[in-house]
Amino acid sequence: QVQLVESGGGSVQAGGSLRLSCAASGYTYSRNCMGWFRQAPGKEREGVAAIFTDDGSTWYADSVKGRFTISQDNAKNTVYLQMNSLKPEDTGMYYCAANPGRRYCSRLEGAFFGYWGQGTQVTVSS
Repeated sequence: QVQLVESGGGSVQAGGSLRLSCAASGYTYSRNCMGWFRQAPGKEREGVAAIFTDDGSTWYADSVKGRFTISQDNAKNTVYLQMNSLKPEDTGMYYCAANPGRRYCSRLEGAFFGYWGQGTQVTVSS
């Protein structure tokens, strides 16, 4: 049974940092695209960042480039999202997602991801 468990969310002031973690289990971690998505109340889900587990290639939404970094620890089957210089508009529920293969990794579109975690809340106050 595939499980993606996020952690690390919380409340911070603008300019602060948080690091999210996503622990994956129940499937073969390699050859997967791991992504982070977020959704704010009343807004559509947005792709934030993705990483291909085999070679570490990464992709980012323009809104987070230079501020967020996605990384992984293959030995722990865990993906991280380091978020720096946080802004109030970064507030939302953050979800980890997984999908086999690299083909759609760069698209950062949730429709291409088949497995999802429960989410962790990030709140950035001004």
